[in-house]
Amino acid sequence: MNDTQTTTPNRKKRYDLNFKRNAVELWLSGNKSAETVAAELGISGQTLKTWKQQLSVSPPPSQAQTMEQLQEENRRLRRELIGAHRRCEILKKTLGILSEPSGNALNG
Repeated sequence: MNDTQTTTPNRKKRYDLNFKRNAVELWLSGNKSAETVAAELGISGQTLKTWKQQLSVSPPPSQAQTMEQLQEENRRLRRELIGAHRRCEILKKTLGILSEPSGNALNG
């Protein structure tokens, strides 16, 4: 009898760009080694390092910000929040106006 293998030959797994980018960012933003992160993701450490070179991802910006920078960001976010609340109120009023039955005789 002729024995043939029914399993598929070893093929390289292909990962999409988004997965690669997220894997590299996870490695760079954490305190774990490339090998540790790679093992958690089921890839080799060398693969992760190669992806970093291919994507040329710079390390995330320093989290250490001055108090002045944090206060400015807080002011900016508050302004955005106020604007979002205003837009929400306008939309609510518009919806209320559009949903009211008009007293117009033409509408029946």
